[in-house]
Amino acid sequence: METKANYVLIGAFTLAVAVAMLLFGLWMAKYSSDRSWQAYHVVFNEPVTGLTEGGTVQYNGIAVGTVDSLSLAPQDPRRVVARIRVSADVPVKVDTRAKLSMTGLTGSTFIQLTGGSPEAPRLTVRGDEDIPVILTEASALQNIADTANRLVARLDEVLSDENVARIAATLENIEGMTGAVAGQREDLAALIVNARMASEKLVEAADTSNRAMEGIDRELVQKLPGMVSRLESTLARIDSAAGNADAILGENRNAINSFANDGLAQLGPTLAELRSLVRDLRRISDRFDANPARYLLGREAPKEFEPE
Repeated sequence: METKANYVLIGAFTLAVAVAMLLFGLWMAKYSSDRSWQAYHVVFNEPVTGLTEGGTVQYNGIAVGTVDSLSLAPQDPRRVVARIRVSADVPVKVDTRAKLSMTGLTGSTFIQLTGGSPEAPRLTVRGDEDIPVILTEASALQNIADTANRLVARLDEVLSDENVARIAATLENIEGMTGAVAGQREDLAALIVNARMASEKLVEAADTSNRAMEGIDRELVQKLPGMVSRLESTLARIDSAAGNADAILGENRNAINSFANDGLAQLGPTLAELRSLVRDLRRISDRFDANPARYLLGREAPKEFEPE
């Protein structure tokens, strides 16, 4: 009976040790996993179509982690919260950004991490966050979608009912104008012929003008040496006359100064006397015109006899 009791104790002890070792191994694995991985939240402001749990997380094209879960933001269902797990040695900085990318045109969607300058500090928990949050930027797919939406909106504006009516009216006007042009085909042909003739005459007139200008240029070139020589002779004479005048002024400088000082001073009284003389002559002329006999004989002119 004691032998059976010992076996039971040994078996229970062995089972307990095995369970303890298993629990210890699981704890160590979890501890090691927690130490080798870092969790982050990535909040997207756009749909995450194609992204699934277990999807890849890349940093500058290198796989560094996976997507643990996807959920809608509790405060704003328009936003999507992705919980990712990244290797602990990956340098996720405060300026690191996340965006959606796609492998090729039809490949799977994944999260791409970019940025992270060397001098920036590592991203840590801020405020009431439980794990660090990586900021996002619009993906290429979102940019294409936004651009397509803007193009569609502009096309809707361009192709409005009012613009369609205007385009139809413009086409009708163009059609009417082409019909009118077709009806005036003969007049247009005559106009083209007249224009061609006018252009030919204009070319002939231009040729004639060019020949005339060439003749004038040749004549001017032939006469230019004589004109230059005469101009030089004239300039030489003017220079000589200027020199003579300068010499005359130098020789008579004293006389000119004397005239300027004395002669001009006497010119004023002389002009006054001339002015008085002119007045006296004017009075004598007036008296002579009025009564010549009295002025010459000193008496009245004899009166003519008039019979009664």
